[in-house]
Amino acid sequence: MTNPADPAPPRPANQGRRVAARNRAALIAAAREVFAEQGLNAPLSAVARRAGVGQGSLYRHFADRTALASAVLGENVRQIERAAAEPGATLTSVLGVVTWHVTRSTAFVDLLRLRGDDDKEGRELSERVRAVLAGCPAGGHELAVDDLMLAVAMVSGAVAGPLDRRERQALAAWRLLGIDVGPLRPVETDADV
Repeated sequence: MTNPADPAPPRPANQGRRVAARNRAALIAAAREVFAEQGLNAPLSAVARRAGVGQGSLYRHFADRTALASAVLGENVRQIERAAAEPGATLTSVLGVVTWHVTRSTAFVDLLRLRGDDDKEGRELSERVRAVLAGCPAGGHELAVDDLMLAVAMVSGAVAGPLDRRERQALAAWRLLGIDVGPLRPVETDADV
């Protein structure tokens, strides 16, 4: 039992923006994993738990599930843009990053499928991916960017089941289309550091 005369223990210092940015990045990474495992309807409490933060922190950063999924999508697109900006980047290497996201991010798969005209944010993100792919050195591929976006959507449609199976399915789908992709990998962005 505590003695009312004892002074209260000191409160930890508020670490402000630094912790907030770290929590936001952790929530996005956790959401990508949880959504990939359980789908977009996974409990947001599972995302908060995986990120190591409370649900209050999740809702301070993201008003709802849609805002969280949009943040995951935005981070995916930033990674693809960063991959295209790497020295020596080719269409093959960038497609490796795109495919990594297709196999791990349910929200990203949905983005790459044809979206409705009323989905302004989805269209904007999709256009950013389109611009990246259009600007990549083709490395022997002669696909128009519209065909390439369709190929990405087709590959994403082939992806289902456990992670190792999704990777095999994605790579097999690219092979059927006659397109080589680089290693499946994420790209670190400023949000990751």
